[in-house]
Amino acid sequence: MRLEGIPSQVVESGIKYGATDVAAKLIELDQTMIRFSNNEVTVSKNFLETIIDIFVMVEKRRAGSTTGLLPAKDLERTVRKLVERAKMSRPADVYAPLPRGPFKYDPSLLEPSKAPSEPDRLISYVKEAINGASESGAKRVAGSLIATNSRTALETSGQVSVVEEGSNIEISIRAFVTEMASGHAVSIAQDERGFQPAEAGKRAGEVARLALNPEQGQPGRFTALLGPMVFADLINQMGVQSSAFMVDAGQSFLTDRIGSRVASDKFTLTDDPTLKDTYGAGAFDDEGVPTRRNVIVRNGILNSYLHNSTTAKKFETETTANAGLIVPTPWNLVVEPGSSTFQDMLSRIDRGIYVTNDWYLRYQDYRRGDFSAIPRDGIFLIERGQIVKPIRDLRISDNMIRIFQNIREMSRERHWVKWWEVSIPTLSPYAVVEDMNFTKSTL
Repeated sequence: MRLEGIPSQVVESGIKYGATDVAAKLIELDQTMIRFSNNEVTVSKNFLETIIDIFVMVEKRRAGSTTGLLPAKDLERTVRKLVERAKMSRPADVYAPLPRGPFKYDPSLLEPSKAPSEPDRLISYVKEAINGASESGAKRVAGSLIATNSRTALETSGQVSVVEEGSNIEISIRAFVTEMASGHAVSIAQDERGFQPAEAGKRAGEVARLALNPEQGQPGRFTALLGPMVFADLINQMGVQSSAFMVDAGQSFLTDRIGSRVASDKFTLTDDPTLKDTYGAGAFDDEGVPTRRNVIVRNGILNSYLHNSTTAKKFETETTANAGLIVPTPWNLVVEPGSSTFQDMLSRIDRGIYVTNDWYLRYQDYRRGDFSAIPRDGIFLIERGQIVKPIRDLRISDNMIRIFQNIREMSRERHWVKWWEVSIPTLSPYAVVEDMNFTKSTL
């Protein structure tokens, strides 16, 4: 069977075996990965993969599965078993049929993009990043570069039949002066036009150089200057927790807060997959609904949850084109810029801490938003508007809503961030947060 015929075969088989609704998504991936350490390329690999996502509903009963490429008979058997599983599953609270197409999509979002896949070209980008970090003072550099070209074909029982070809390229670079003095930066883009590996290397190297010989930090409440890497992690939390599924499950600090203040009036957050030529741009969601720009928080007020058709029916509203067939999800998070420069913001902090990165963000209470995270790479003490020394061994222990409400100002400068701690592409500024709580790290 030809690949382009697989989604329609899945839909036909699902209906034949008793499903009321079927969605089939075929994803073809051509991915090249370059790894580097100690200033040298260590691994260059290419991966070709075909993934088939299948979702079926028998009215309120649902089931889903992901498989690789299968012979036609095996694929039909998989669909039949999935429908049988759905019939035995626990019914959902509501039944919302898959949205009915056909739909019109933004043609500019369906235009194919292409990331380079030639190892020599990708290695040249790695060398640019290494050189940028080394010129800024790094002694050792490590990280990875991934270039992906993909083709996604979606077919549903709601008369959706659409194909999208896309790409992305990303580099994550960690620079070291010593084991205790490190910096981390990324560059992500849809294709080569927006890709800046040398600049990412330079930023990582500068942080590492400044972080040399850190002293033990003192716990307490400080004015915090958050770099785009760490602020993007917090923004991701706001975006992911705005999913109506998470709200309905009682696992979100945004539950019952529509129309309420959840952040400073300086903070506006949108999910915008319609931004052409960006990493998270896309023409349709997993139900085939055309994507759109959604304002999650407007001037500090929670404006909307993110919905698929099922959560929309349960919440008595309309889909926001964020399916996730089970869990609605943001695609491309964007924070509106502030009016300050980094130096302006730094100069107005009398005593504070500059955090450049974080990891291991964990919740003590999802519903309240109580969490902790470990600052990573360069952390710096600020006194009288200047960075005075690097510090270490602190933990952020605070509350999400309180942090966002305490945003004092944000920068005009913004950076796109995505790495394994920040799963949703996020356009993040620097931010100043009043009265952030730091405790002593036990790691």
